[in-house]
Amino acid sequence: MNVNNVELTAVCGRKDQYPDTDLPEVAFVGKSNVGKSSLINCMVNRKSLARTSQNPGKTRTINFYNVENIVHFVDLPGYGYARASKEEIAKWGKMIEEYLLERPQLKSIILLIDIRHEPSGNDKMMYDWLKHYGYKIIIVTTKSDKLKRSQINKHTAMISKSLNISKEDILIPFSSESRDGRDKLWEIIKNVIE
Repeated sequence: MNVNNVELTAVCGRKDQYPDTDLPEVAFVGKSNVGKSSLINCMVNRKSLARTSQNPGKTRTINFYNVENIVHFVDLPGYGYARASKEEIAKWGKMIEEYLLERPQLKSIILLIDIRHEPSGNDKMMYDWLKHYGYKIIIVTTKSDKLKRSQINKHTAMISKSLNISKEDILIPFSSESRDGRDKLWEIIKNVIE
């Protein structure tokens, strides 16, 4: 997809700050530093629309990006390690859960997992939680450029097995650097929102 118009429309810490719109939403969830912001930047052909950082926990709010006035990409705070107090991390958890359970515009959830590592306990918990609530899950394994091409299938199989993913779930290797997987992910997102 060719993206010309994209803007940050809302930065939210509470649900009364969510944009009042009927646009379908696709949420990006994953542990801190897995590459959510980099993936969003890659998908919309921008270098720094979504702020990225080497330090885990950069995204501390729910950020809504209006893409071509056809979909909102929703960047959620990462789970797992972040330099923040336990109270703040608990607040993010409540904020994420509230968004995922109560937002009628939410059409799909994209779970990001680093392709180089076995899914963490938090990744498994998030996957199981999403399955429990009946979401069809798109799993994007980020940072595929860090592996040799010959290793990608082995690593995606390891992630599939570790999460015990269902047949209806989709798993896509992705690289924000090389843009591998971008077109396929756009195709899937378009099918979800139409």
